[in-house]
Amino acid sequence: FIIEGNDGGLNISYDRGNTWRFVENLPVAQFYHINYDMDWPYNVYGGMQDNGSWRGPAYVWRAGGIRNSYWEELFFGDGFDVVPHPGNSRFGYAMSQQGNVGRYDLITGHTQLIKPVHPKGEYLRFNWNAAIAQDPFNDDAIYYGSQYVHYSSDQGNNWKIISPDLTTNDTTKQKQHESGGLTFDATGAENYTTILSIEPSPLDKNIIWVGTDDGNVQLTTDRGKTWQNLSNKIYGSPKGGWVPQIVASQFDPSSAVVVMNNYRQNDWAPYIFKTTNFGKSWKKLADEKDVWGYVLSYVQDPLEPNLQFIGTEYGLYVSVDGAKSWSKWTHGFPTVSTMDLKIHPREHDLIIGTFGRAAYILDDIRPLREIASSNQNLLNQKLYFFETPTAVLSINRQATGTRFEANAIFSGENRRRGAMLTFVFNSDSKKEKSSKNKEKVKMEVLNSNGQVIRTINHDVEAGINRVYWDLRRKGVRSPNTPKPIKTNTREPGGPTVLPGLYTIKLSHGKEIETRNVNVINDPRVGINNKNLVNLQPIYDRQMEITLSITSVMDRIREAKNVVSSVDKLLDLKNNKSHKELQKNGKVITDSLKVLEELIVNKKGLQGIVRSPNILSGKVGAINRYLYNNLSGPNQSHAYLLDYAEEETNKVLKRVNNFFEKDWEEYQSNVEDADLSLFKEYEAIKIK
Repeated sequence: FIIEGNDGGLNISYDRGNTWRFVENLPVAQFYHINYDMDWPYNVYGGMQDNGSWRGPAYVWRAGGIRNSYWEELFFGDGFDVVPHPGNSRFGYAMSQQGNVGRYDLITGHTQLIKPVHPKGEYLRFNWNAAIAQDPFNDDAIYYGSQYVHYSSDQGNNWKIISPDLTTNDTTKQKQHESGGLTFDATGAENYTTILSIEPSPLDKNIIWVGTDDGNVQLTTDRGKTWQNLSNKIYGSPKGGWVPQIVASQFDPSSAVVVMNNYRQNDWAPYIFKTTNFGKSWKKLADEKDVWGYVLSYVQDPLEPNLQFIGTEYGLYVSVDGAKSWSKWTHGFPTVSTMDLKIHPREHDLIIGTFGRAAYILDDIRPLREIASSNQNLLNQKLYFFETPTAVLSINRQATGTRFEANAIFSGENRRRGAMLTFVFNSDSKKEKSSKNKEKVKMEVLNSNGQVIRTINHDVEAGINRVYWDLRRKGVRSPNTPKPIKTNTREPGGPTVLPGLYTIKLSHGKEIETRNVNVINDPRVGINNKNLVNLQPIYDRQMEITLSITSVMDRIREAKNVVSSVDKLLDLKNNKSHKELQKNGKVITDSLKVLEELIVNKKGLQGIVRSPNILSGKVGAINRYLYNNLSGPNQSHAYLLDYAEEETNKVLKRVNNFFEKDWEEYQSNVEDADLSLFKEYEAIKIK
């Protein structure tokens, strides 16, 4: 028995290594970089150590979770950064070691090497993890780094060099071809004095920032005609440190943040610096008192400048006060090398690439934006409701491959279907704080006419809460479900709501907060809303019929309980004159059982039971024709609805006849009988 671990995970052999099984349920991918596209659902991209470059969905409109099989390899080798084409995600660029970069076609699988060459044959030094960047002003243009900055305006077919050597060009550190330790370096892993990061400004096409693996930070403000080495102006930075990331500001063209680390020289301190004047001066954003571990990545929210994130060797940190203070994010995220951070511009998700724990997504960080913009005052409110993201009435397919995968294959957590609702809750009730029962916030959904169409009470805790509305209006209780004893029982869900704008009302005591949520159809499908509108009367009528049957079952259960209580009284009285009444009770019970079995299945049946001949089956038959219907009412709906109503009326007639005759007679007999539990007592005396 052998267990072998490598950059791709674990392998197990049960026959001394003759055959191996790859362990597919461990999410231990080692991402160097992370990226995204603008598809819907959007995709996540990244390269993995020794395991190629990949693309996979951020979430899926399918049953179940995000399967391993949904991920597609784009380019093999040691995987690094991946840049999808902004205008067409079918195409993009992926890399491997020694500066190899290819343009891929996702549909056909075609890849074409587009690695730059020097026009005069000069040797180009590409980092193991070379720098690549999309031109923000030209969808077909990209930047690539060796010791020079290369630029292509035609998707890598042709290149030009737009910089001098931006590294220290220390020739004493360029002898990887002569040595490599025990063996020669055949992979490019020991290439040094190379460019690590290229960051074009999103605000000014003339501004480009560059970082190297030997401590240089370079800047051009004239699109490469001239360059400034800013390294000596970054006071407190380590000499010869790595510059794996530079993040240009989306608010100010003169501003950027430089990420540096120096652990390769046994310096484990965090280094991250910010300039607001094109590098003339720098300010440190975090030190060892703020974060644990050397810094690997950084991102600033594109809409709220006070909201910032840092990734270190030991986790994720967040600031909501413009980097004045930092807090480690521990909810659902491990202590792990946090290599790269991106914020999706449409869905406002924080996308995280880790080295060893694969990729994570923090859905919708807009609540953090609001907290940052309010100086954190929102956290102290008794009840505050954050902006809600658009909710999609997605059509979910079955998962690909085997339906039941059990536990041998990893399945990533999928985004929940429905409207995501995030709010702050703080209770001021001492009684409630000491109670073992969780507090509840009442959620009401109102349509455009102001009518409440759904009510749910959610358990909450102090702080930020996130709950979901499943995009269903109020339904009716099924005949199989007894009447709830507790008044706060969850309201049953009914038909899916129509697309449109809805108001969500949250309340707790006197505190009330409202937000609108926009519900849209699946964007992949052209749906005629008129068809959906025309189905609503059918839903309504079907629920009215179901409600009448449920009322019948409630009455039958109630009547059975009454007979049972009467029988217990008769047993206590033990009066011979009540024998006839006991027989009558048995007849009534049998009659109720017959009526009950007209509507629902007999009790005691095991396994899956589908009985088309019982009334609940006849009425429920239309549900399958209504489910996911996009084409509007049809003849099947009309036939099934008429049949359900006709069959229901037959049963209602029998039930009503029973209660008008047999039950009334039984009730009269019980009322006439002497069933009082009380008797007269004489005074007790000592004899």
